[in-house]
Amino acid sequence: MEKFVDVILPLPLAACFTYALPALLADGVEEGCRVVVPFGRKKYYTGIVRCVHALKPAAYEVKEVLTVLDAHPILLPSQFKFWEWLAGYYLCTTGDVYKAALPSGLKLESETVVALNPDYEAEERLPEREAKLLDLLSAETEQTVTRLEKDSGLKNVLPVVNALLERGAIFVKEELKRVYKPKTETRVRLTPDARNEHRLHIFFDDLQRRAPKQLDLLMKYLELSGCLGGDERPVSKRDLLQRTGASAAVFNGLVERGVFEVYRAEVGRLDARQPASALEPPHPLSVPQQRAHDEIASAFRTKNVCLLYGVTSSGKTEIYIHLIQEALEQGRQVLYLLPEIALTAQITERLRRVFGDRLGVYHSKFPDAERVEIWQRQLSDRPYEVILGVRSSVFLPFRRLGLVIVDEEHETTYKQQDPAPRYHARNAAIVLASMHGAKTLLGTATPSLESWHNAETGKYARVDLQERHRAVCLPEIIPVDIRELIRKKRMNGSFSPLLLQHVRQALERKEQVILFQNRRGFAPMVECHTCGWVPKCKNCDVSLTYHKGLGLLTCHYCGYTEPVPRRCPACEGTDLRPHGLGTEKVEDEVRTLFPEARVARMDLDTTRTRAAYERIIDDFQEGRTDVLIGTQMVSKGLDFDRVSVVGILNADTLMNYPDFRAYERAFQLMAQVAGRAGRRDTRGRVILQTKSIDHPLVAQVMANDYEGMAAGQLAERQAFHYPPFYRLVYVFLKHRREDVLEQMAQEMAARLRAVFAQRVLGPDKPPVARIQMLFIRKIVLKVETQAPVARVRSLLTDVQRAVQEDTRFKGGIVYYDVDPV
Repeated sequence: MEKFVDVILPLPLAACFTYALPALLADGVEEGCRVVVPFGRKKYYTGIVRCVHALKPAAYEVKEVLTVLDAHPILLPSQFKFWEWLAGYYLCTTGDVYKAALPSGLKLESETVVALNPDYEAEERLPEREAKLLDLLSAETEQTVTRLEKDSGLKNVLPVVNALLERGAIFVKEELKRVYKPKTETRVRLTPDARNEHRLHIFFDDLQRRAPKQLDLLMKYLELSGCLGGDERPVSKRDLLQRTGASAAVFNGLVERGVFEVYRAEVGRLDARQPASALEPPHPLSVPQQRAHDEIASAFRTKNVCLLYGVTSSGKTEIYIHLIQEALEQGRQVLYLLPEIALTAQITERLRRVFGDRLGVYHSKFPDAERVEIWQRQLSDRPYEVILGVRSSVFLPFRRLGLVIVDEEHETTYKQQDPAPRYHARNAAIVLASMHGAKTLLGTATPSLESWHNAETGKYARVDLQERHRAVCLPEIIPVDIRELIRKKRMNGSFSPLLLQHVRQALERKEQVILFQNRRGFAPMVECHTCGWVPKCKNCDVSLTYHKGLGLLTCHYCGYTEPVPRRCPACEGTDLRPHGLGTEKVEDEVRTLFPEARVARMDLDTTRTRAAYERIIDDFQEGRTDVLIGTQMVSKGLDFDRVSVVGILNADTLMNYPDFRAYERAFQLMAQVAGRAGRRDTRGRVILQTKSIDHPLVAQVMANDYEGMAAGQLAERQAFHYPPFYRLVYVFLKHRREDVLEQMAQEMAARLRAVFAQRVLGPDKPPVARIQMLFIRKIVLKVETQAPVARVRSLLTDVQRAVQEDTRFKGGIVYYDVDPV
């Protein structure tokens, strides 16, 4: 009997496509396996089998599946169900979800660029087809699959590429942006000569007379390495110098004398395995933590979702660890979500000490090959029992999911912006947990108003933890009116005299400082002081941001860059001045004001790779950095012992943003940044610089009055039909021609009003009305939360189809953002 398969392709197409299964392949295909199929003219894609059946389509000629890539499914039935929910709720296609969900190495296509792995060595003779492709890649190390097929003369080349990927002989090009070299460090050991006990005594005598500092360094090395006791441990050069306070010259003296030799050694990355013997039990909970833990356990008996509302530094992570331990004892898996990659580096260490190699870490800064490995392991008989990751972790396969923890649940980085699916990982995780019969714990010191409302109305349980661990006081928040200081010319760059005084005192006490400015780059714009000309992006409707370190003007929307002009093209003037304040400029000012301080900056520009994140956080944690300057990355739950002062350089940019969530978000950011101060023995200080000292939000942040803020905002939201009382859907329209777009937007708005009446607002120009040469219009749809999602989707799709079928609007793009943040 002839067999057919319905296949999901990684394309924004709503339907599955049916292909015929050749008899030779018919027995090896199951739902969830990958198959290579032709699509369009001479293009091949890796599709996922949605179902196998015997119904031949009557309307068109069916193409054949070229090959099957998997002996076993790589997608579980529960994942299909989850994908379909995501596509339905977030108004996109399952193809969009597929493209976002799977690592690149699992979804090869004709246009995939592959590259030779220069470190690959074959352990056996390769099959002829694989050897032929490797020879072609040796001549030119990066090529598309289409080009390889053409040059090799081989038909159906994707399975061969897949086999080489599994061998580690090639990389998917996406990975080449990331660093492949293993992480190494410089280590120290005794030379073979110095290992001789007689020679070592001669060195001791010589150093005692001539170089006591070198002797101190040698003695410290012997203590750290334990080499005289027979249980030798590796010692890093950096650690040795840091612990002794010795200079590089003292160290080099020992190398020249033939006592020390240095060597490079590979060190494990985030997922370095820890031997089972080294595992620690979780720390005992304090009385308030134990009470909160017991209340959560009790709440889970009646509710599936619980909100843990705990002030900063109350020890929420320790409660999570106990709950994870209990879930594992019941044979269940745990998904632990974090909003930012920066956080995984810090929390991994804590979890690794307790759970060892039962913990897997998954995020986008990992090389693609590593993400494929984790995916494959989750399908094996020995999956990771705890997955720690950012929002994309919700797509991993789970067979025994029992608990989902969403830490810092209020964070906007849980929301995917582009491309589709524009999902919110917190909401998706709650649905994923319910599909598995698992419980969800949302933890935060500043809940999102949606979660707070759900807890207030009884949809979620709520547990409060309002005491900092070891009764450490919440930081003292001191507002500074910079409007008056600017008028009196008493500001020193971005710094008020009070902030400078506190930073100086902290540095004198060998304490650390965090400075928060929520804008990267040196300055938001450059302006000609003579005529007022401002350089704009050629592709987008925004001014270019000045990056002093690179000497470039950059668009933060499309990535366009150009050098800083020497003269104004409008008036030929040479007085071009940067305006505004970015983290790079703050860094410059700090280095000038405190030349002795060790300064680091943490923003999107300095954290392009996983290693960069780890280095910045590790250096700050170990005290190798005194001042950390950052964007909102520094607000996200990081835990540093020695931070005594936090400076919020300009609170007004947060409070005056044109968005209905601006008030809520400003409170959350300021409260979270403030929470980084004084997390151990001393009360921290937060200097909050603002031109709006009388703004009610400033008083609420000072009093840590989240409940007052929430009550006021919820009353406003209810009056004006905003979430959590109404669901928002933003309808975006794009076109290359503004006049056509305006017509199209008016037509779509009119059709939507005919269906949704007064629930439709717009069309309007968004704050940035052109990105990448495409003009943009936005229509806002407000629907009641109880309105059936399927019905809203159906009505929207009908309107979209009618508009896009109109020949006047050819080339127009329509997409949706459901529950925007």
